[in-house]
Amino acid sequence: MLHIMLDSFSWHQLLQPQFYIEHGGLWLLLFVVFAETGLFAGFFLPGDSLLFVAGIYNQELIATLFPFIQNDYAQLFVLWIVISIAGIIGNSVGYWFGRKVGPAMYDWKDNMFFKKKYLHQAHEFYEKHGGGAVVIARFLPIIRTFAPIVAGIVAMDKKKFTYYNIVGCVAWVFSMLVAGHFLQKWILSQFNFDLKSHLEIIVLGIVLVTTAPVIFKLVFSKSKQNNS
Repeated sequence: MLHIMLDSFSWHQLLQPQFYIEHGGLWLLLFVVFAETGLFAGFFLPGDSLLFVAGIYNQELIATLFPFIQNDYAQLFVLWIVISIAGIIGNSVGYWFGRKVGPAMYDWKDNMFFKKKYLHQAHEFYEKHGGGAVVIARFLPIIRTFAPIVAGIVAMDKKKFTYYNIVGCVAWVFSMLVAGHFLQKWILSQFNFDLKSHLEIIVLGIVLVTTAPVIFKLVFSKSKQNNS
């Protein structure tokens, strides 16, 4: 069985949210949310699209740990709570990492799991938005991975960080889950169109929407530098 799974595995599947849900269920989903916000090597993981798809598969995910919960809204609520906890812990680990070894990261060389430019982008983003950057960064791929680390590097007050961490994580998880869950129900009832059969289109749309601000900032910054 393991040999068959390895033969059929390809690295691009790590960018597909349904891969985590189908092969790891809720436990793997929680780890991905933790890793994307708590480990600097997790910047490539599909955070937004994974939560969106999790809202569509809430029944299947909850059944793996809480099969006794049958109510649709109760399933979504429990999913919201446990994923939020994973994200909050992940950011806290990133903050702690930044406090301990963050300054030395500016001397690290780029490799497969670490890009120094992402650290600089997160630092600039944090300086521009202050404590609110911890909240805003939750909705921005790559930035959300390094924002808590930068908060630790600049020694942001721990209580202040904890507050923004909780607010940002709860809002991020809620918005993604609810959007996926109710969009699936509405489209299915109105057009008899099941999003589960067309996840690649949904994921592509989410990736484009969530990465557009980051791409725009990078392009605008480069053009501004070239002009000056």
